[in-house]
Amino acid sequence: MLIPHPLLGLRDAQEFTYLGDADLMLRPDPNAEDAEAQFAEYVYLRDNPAGLHRELWFHEQGDRSWLVVTRNTLTHEILSAELASDVKRKIGVAQ
Repeated sequence: MLIPHPLLGLRDAQEFTYLGDADLMLRPDPNAEDAEAQFAEYVYLRDNPAGLHRELWFHEQGDRSWLVVTRNTLTHEILSAELASDVKRKIGVAQ
């Protein structure tokens, strides 16, 4: 599988480490009243969708960047890849 790195072009998926759902970037507020319940859900409850899914990939054997890859889990077709830092800026998540 080839991942279209936004800075380096097509790269073999073996250069990357898969982390999981890109929603991991949306950490709960530790100061929220129900923070414990939110973190329990954040850590232990995961979706396993069939079809389009946004995932975190780390370019471990390359420039060590984090990517958000949109991939069809049924066909492994990759529709897009963005730097995670750019995605975080778009959605307003603190770095």
